[in-house]
Amino acid sequence: MRCHDWLTARPIAHRGYHDMNEAIWENTLPAFARAIDNDLAIECDIRLSADGKVIVFHDDDLVRLCGRSDTIESLGAAEIETINVGTSGATIPRLEALLEATDGRVPLVIELKSGPTDPDRFAATVLAAMKNYAGSHALMSFDAGILAALKAAGATCPLGLTANGHTPEKFEAHRRAMTIGLDFVSYYYDDLPNDFVAGLRDNGVPVITWTVRNARARQITFQYADQMTFEGFDTA
Repeated sequence: MRCHDWLTARPIAHRGYHDMNEAIWENTLPAFARAIDNDLAIECDIRLSADGKVIVFHDDDLVRLCGRSDTIESLGAAEIETINVGTSGATIPRLEALLEATDGRVPLVIELKSGPTDPDRFAATVLAAMKNYAGSHALMSFDAGILAALKAAGATCPLGLTANGHTPEKFEAHRRAMTIGLDFVSYYYDDLPNDFVAGLRDNGVPVITWTVRNARARQITFQYADQMTFEGFDTA
C-alpha cells in the first residue's frame, strides 16, 4: 500500500482525540484510546528523555501542560512517567505505551520535535523503538536535519516534512528538504493555496494539513490538500 492510501484515508486526530484539554488531555493515552475507538488516525509528538527513551510530548518545556519548568530532555523516563498532564490524571507516556495501545488498529503520524538532542541519536533511537511495530505509521518533522538523519539511518516508513509559509524563501527551503527523499508534507492550512503544495500534489505527493479547528480550515484543506489533522470538533 502506498503511504497516501492510508495517510489520507481518514481524519488525523491532532495529539490524539482530546477535548481541548478539558477532561481528556493532548498526547495522553486516554486521548489516543478515544481516537482508536473512533477509528481516527493519530498524530503525536516525540522527544528523547535524558536517558534516551522516546517520550510522547509536544512542548519545549513542561510549563503549559504540567506546571513545571523542566524539559523532557533534562529528565529520566522513570520520573517523566510519574508526571501528571494537566488535571486529567493521565501521565506523560513513552512511545512504547502508545504502540502497545494502538497495536496497528489505526495509523500513526509521529512528529519528531527539534531540541537539544543530536539528530543522528534521535533518529537511531526512534527507528529502533519502531523496528518491530507492524502497524501503518509515518515519521515527520519541521527539522530537515532530523529527516536527513532518519533517511541516512535507513528509515523504511514514509517520511514527511512539517511546514508552513508562503514566501519564495520558504518554498526554496522546503524544496531543498524534499530532495532528502520525502514522501509527504504536512502543511499549515492558512498558508494554502501555494505553488509549492500544488506542485507536490500534481506529482502525486500527498499533503495533509495542520491544525484544523473550524469549518473554514476544513474547507481549505479539502480544496487544496488531501486530508486534515484536526482538533476540537467531531468529524461525523
